[in-house]
Amino acid sequence: MSDRNFDDIAEKFSRNIYGTSKGRLRQAILWQDLDCILQGFGTRKLRILDAGGGLGQTACKLAAMGHEVLLCDLSGEMISRAQALAHEQGVSGNMHFVQSAVQQVREHLDSPVDLILFHAVLEWIDEPQQVLAKLWECLAPGGVLSLMFYNANGLLMHNMVAGNFAYVAAGMPKRKKRTLSPDHPLKPEDVYLWLEQIGWNITRKTGVRVFHDYLREKHQQQDCFEELLELETRFCRQEPWVSLGRYIHVTAQKPESQG
Repeated sequence: MSDRNFDDIAEKFSRNIYGTSKGRLRQAILWQDLDCILQGFGTRKLRILDAGGGLGQTACKLAAMGHEVLLCDLSGEMISRAQALAHEQGVSGNMHFVQSAVQQVREHLDSPVDLILFHAVLEWIDEPQQVLAKLWECLAPGGVLSLMFYNANGLLMHNMVAGNFAYVAAGMPKRKKRTLSPDHPLKPEDVYLWLEQIGWNITRKTGVRVFHDYLREKHQQQDCFEELLELETRFCRQEPWVSLGRYIHVTAQKPESQG
């Protein structure tokens, strides 16, 4: 199996993803959608799978709300950091941790879960359609998938705005193997089709960072963050902005009638 393991660059991941305005914005927009998902379940305690949960920020926040969360990740270093965060925040009692590839996580579940988080993982996987089918098996009828993936359209736009014409003409090959640049940028239409073919009903699409990365004056990403967040929120669920986000967050439900 050649899916990406972040053991070697966990610190870089923490610093460059969550320690920046792009990480703050990504989490803010994502939580707008997650709040809506949680409201749809009412007040009951949920069983949640955070597949490829990384450092555990989202999982710990859900555990703090009283939900039972299983975080799995291929990286032992990520698991250790997530466990430390859970202990620091006092939510370890609502969390379980498994070092496992997503493809094998069903073996660690006693029963299907109500909600699956699968954020910024699909673009690192060699066979993404098969993994989505595996996650379907982990979800209870009526359950919800929260899927965020790296958008090939956003990568193209980012490079064109930067004037990297030769790189785009060459097909935007990944230059270095051990970086935070995803291995397999995904076309939105492909992901939507895979979900629908498996059986999910897509209920919401949200562009994540539809403006942030394209700003000419980069200092505005930090200096004007609140204003930027307000505008991102206003436009991120409308086309064409959804399809231009650096990431796209898809909410999809497994029908009640499905096993």
